[in-house]
Amino acid sequence: MSAVDNAFENVKAIILSAHESTTSWEKVNFYNSWAENYDQDVAVLDYRAPSLAANSISSHFSVAREAAVVLDVACGTGLVTKQMKKHGFGHFVGVDGSEAMLDIARESGLYQNLKQSMLGEDPFPVQWADLFDVVVIVGALSIGQVPVGVVRDLCKACKSGGYICMTTRSNLDNLEYKAALESELKRMEEEGLWSCVEVTEVDDWERAVSEQEDGYISGVVYLYKKL
Repeated sequence: MSAVDNAFENVKAIILSAHESTTSWEKVNFYNSWAENYDQDVAVLDYRAPSLAANSISSHFSVAREAAVVLDVACGTGLVTKQMKKHGFGHFVGVDGSEAMLDIARESGLYQNLKQSMLGEDPFPVQWADLFDVVVIVGALSIGQVPVGVVRDLCKACKSGGYICMTTRSNLDNLEYKAALESELKRMEEEGLWSCVEVTEVDDWERAVSEQEDGYISGVVYLYKKL
């Protein structure tokens, strides 16, 4: 086995072990232990979601980016914010459940503020309502991660006229969650909370780690504008 194949098998084993974590404490503990090697491991997977989300936001955000404030939800080590920075955004607030991930993000120097919070469990910070020009969540909207209802908090945090960008995977294990997510996104649109700007289906999202799938799995970027 080549060094590249060996690295992939190692990362695959790490991710599959995460599925064994059922309680919130176990999930946070998993991410705390993974934080130090997270960036290099997801690079092995050709994980493109952070750059795809940043590209989607950038293609529609037409006002001054230097002054815009971005809420990076489930920010992890800061992969999304690094991509947003390349597009000219400069003010970032991050939130994540893992303190070890936040420590890595803090070291990047990109965030003005970082908050530890369990998405879907801890109450939404009332001071964040209608505060952000952009709200982005990448990687966390999937089975076993955060509940679908979190998208309402994302919308609540965004200013009127601002953008909410979300991603999810389209692999077999996540299809039921994806259907529930899209149903909620549509319901919120019908309620007049936001309008859909674009939905981008991407074939080569990341390398598959499931035993039932080979090659690459697909994924989706959703971009909404708050009304």
